[in-house]
Amino acid sequence: MTTAATGTAAPRARRTGWHRLTVTDVRRLTEEAVAVTLHVPDDLRDTFAHRPGQHVVVRHRNTGRELRRSYSVCPPVGDPDAFRLVIKRGAPDGFGAYATTVLAPGDDLELSPPDGAFALSDPSGLSDLSGLSGAHHHVLIAGGSGITPLIAMAAAALREDTACRVSLVHAVPTTATALLADELAELKDAFVDRFTVLHVLTREDRGSELVSGRVDTARLPRLLTALDARPGPGTTFALCGPDGLVTAVRQALIAWGADPASVGSEVFTTAPGQRRDACQDTRPETAPGARPARITALFGGRRAAVTAEPQEDVLLDALLRAHPEVPYACREGVCGSCRAKVLTGEVELGDQYALDADDLAAGYTLVCRARPRSTEVTLDFDA
Repeated sequence: MTTAATGTAAPRARRTGWHRLTVTDVRRLTEEAVAVTLHVPDDLRDTFAHRPGQHVVVRHRNTGRELRRSYSVCPPVGDPDAFRLVIKRGAPDGFGAYATTVLAPGDDLELSPPDGAFALSDPSGLSDLSGLSGAHHHVLIAGGSGITPLIAMAAAALREDTACRVSLVHAVPTTATALLADELAELKDAFVDRFTVLHVLTREDRGSELVSGRVDTARLPRLLTALDARPGPGTTFALCGPDGLVTAVRQALIAWGADPASVGSEVFTTAPGQRRDACQDTRPETAPGARPARITALFGGRRAAVTAEPQEDVLLDALLRAHPEVPYACREGVCGSCRAKVLTGEVELGDQYALDADDLAAGYTLVCRARPRSTEVTLDFDA
């Protein structure tokens, strides 16, 4: 999973570092996905305390190279205290391929603590979900693996706010690829009057035109009307999935009258042309006479300094040469794991999906997409 988030969330304390957790269960969900449950020892309970919508980064070393991948924490709906990740196969040489074919109970995984700002927007303007009251309606729209943070949000909202309603649209290719369909049914049974779920199949005919095909700008209003989920006071939206789906749905909701502040989103993947390899081809040419930049980074209570040469691709590359423990995961400007606050100096930030307008105004950047614009830059990863 790669993620980027917008929405209303309580301020978070940034936690860094790596910890080994032992796998206790690997459950096959589909041909391409498994649910991996991990044991959190007592001395790490506070470190791995999390709220719905947060993710962790898994660091895995295989055949001499390091792989990093971020995954939403997705507890079973019937066991919210369990620490579980849902992992899809993905690339044949990636961590997902290892997890779905080799990983077994008793193995250890190296994880960063939970992080991330994705959360349900609060219609009351409150930051604490448990403080919500009234007939609030949370409308969740997921594409593929985007269900993993949204099912956790749905379960928490239904448990903690006994007056709210939750409606969920899950777009998947076929019935066989629908992740966590059994747990969604369990959640529906537990909250039959307040939870509604619609599966929309993009590559399989369900016998109804409404739920067969892509969730596009034409179909979305009809789906939401069927769920009695029109934009307005008390209705909030949370979107998670591929960038194309999230962007199209967000634009359609705003055009339909939704307040942009009521629409939170998280992107799992970008379009192929927006990935890092394509970004490298379009990086600015080095200006004649450009000088190296001194980059000071604060992370995990430590201070480190490196020199970024003018021809360096991004700040992350310079930092990793001397400090491989610097936090990062996707390198595509999506997951937000390399988020840092610029304390001094200036940087130029390329295309990214993890920071919203408030983050940018507060001085945050993503070092996997940023280049120095001054000869001295100080970054705080702990901010």
